[in-house]
Amino acid sequence: MTESEASTAHPITRIYILPSLFTAGNLFFGFLAIIRCIQAKYGTEADLPSIHYYTQAVWFILLAFICDALDGRVARLGGKESLFGKEFDSLADIVSFGVAPALMMFFLILSPTEGYPFFRQVGWIIGFVYLLCAGVRLARFNVLTNPLLPKQEKQSLNYSVGLPVPAAAALIASLVLIMTQLDSRVIWLLMPGLMLLIAWLMVSTVRYPSFKNIDSQTQIRFRTFLAIVILVVILFLFKEVAFALIFLTYIFYGLLRHLFKKIPNKIKWSRKSR
Repeated sequence: MTESEASTAHPITRIYILPSLFTAGNLFFGFLAIIRCIQAKYGTEADLPSIHYYTQAVWFILLAFICDALDGRVARLGGKESLFGKEFDSLADIVSFGVAPALMMFFLILSPTEGYPFFRQVGWIIGFVYLLCAGVRLARFNVLTNPLLPKQEKQSLNYSVGLPVPAAAALIASLVLIMTQLDSRVIWLLMPGLMLLIAWLMVSTVRYPSFKNIDSQTQIRFRTFLAIVILVVILFLFKEVAFALIFLTYIFYGLLRHLFKKIPNKIKWSRKSR
């Protein structure tokens, strides 16, 4: 069977142009973010401040996040989901949300720089652990959403098992955006530990809202709509801080909800064991 015949026989393997363009945009912005990180570390002929390049890298990662949010949504709205699109999306994600944030953090904080002697020995390990967990998270997602799995074993669209890789990268990027604006040593010193926490959350069983079932037909209450409008205004006015607050809230919301659910179960188990 030729490649064209296989594509005709199995529609789920076809390449759909519009979702794939958004995925290509995700990969493109991730590539630009990596270039900006390298320019920030080693300089260029333009001789611009390194913070300028890091800030651009952050915005490129956030633009990749937007493209990643749109490609799957466009595919689902048009009924154009395919195995190719899913694999292409994961390959783009590992570049934009795996390599780019890890490289940014390594150059900015984790590399052998004066003032942080401890990071000279373990900085590269922290960056690799984050990248490894991002790769494992994406591979697990592809397995759990594979159409060949029985329906009862598939992952629901209402939640994600483990912290989604785009959200993890967006949090790191938004915090770097704050660090480029504020000279706060506390944030700089907390970032390696936060990266390890994010890495663990990506491969954990903590469930996070996915928002994939929200479309143009989704109905909401007026108060919810008003809160969303206010949130968008705040995001526009205080974009440097607002992005970090939104992603921090999302990440710790899932973690705290997971812990609060486990506490009653442990109490019940301890009572039965008596």
